[in-house]
Amino acid sequence: MLYFGRCRILATVLVVCAAFTACVAADGAVIAHPRETPSFIVAGFVGGFVRHDNPRHGPVQFAERLRSSAPKDTYIQVFENRHRKTAYLTILSLVDRNHDGVLSDEEKAQAHIVLFGQSWGASAAVLLARELKRAGIPVLLTVQVDSVAKLWQNDRIIPENVAEAVNFYQPRGVVHGRREITAADPSKTQILGNFRFDYKKAPVNCPAPSWFDRVFTPSHAQSECDPHLWSQVEVLVRQRLQPRPGTVAANPKP
Repeated sequence: MLYFGRCRILATVLVVCAAFTACVAADGAVIAHPRETPSFIVAGFVGGFVRHDNPRHGPVQFAERLRSSAPKDTYIQVFENRHRKTAYLTILSLVDRNHDGVLSDEEKAQAHIVLFGQSWGASAAVLLARELKRAGIPVLLTVQVDSVAKLWQNDRIIPENVAEAVNFYQPRGVVHGRREITAADPSKTQILGNFRFDYKKAPVNCPAPSWFDRVFTPSHAQSECDPHLWSQVEVLVRQRLQPRPGTVAANPKP
């Protein structure tokens, strides 16, 4: 089974690299050129049916701010939550630093990946981390903002290839975030916290919310535009985008 799994990953990388001359993702995001070898990879997911480039939404705005001050060789991209496979293939190609179609142990160890998302996008981030685990690729940090899983998904248990994970949620309304995340292996993954925000007590004014958000999911929508919440996300992510010689995401402190 292990041999079969490695062959499957190898075949996937080979297919991706072969199609990489100018590959455009189904959601409109351009997959990185194979010559690029970023020191850090930051992949985010929007929630609901939001477009990956809609500037009115929190994950897109956060990615734009991050691009302005992140290390120059950082790859930052937001995906639609239904295009998780595109994000996965993009990461495989970026981790394959020598572009030989084979992910070596050294290449995997050099991967510095941060995943984040809001609502369905937060669940997508956890599922992507799980897929990267099967490929043997570590993740520095996962960030979930008011995480909502689809019926067949599990956004609660963080896989052991993730060094650190954090969860921000609000408990009110028809749609509300997961209250608690846990580590599949606490010796390998540190849960930084499950942080509660209450928009009944401290409401946030979102610019031009839709009628649906105003009527049915006001608190959930506020989690997407809350500047205080996203500033905390930004601090956490920026801290992980600093060179740390001799450390790899696969070996968090016990």
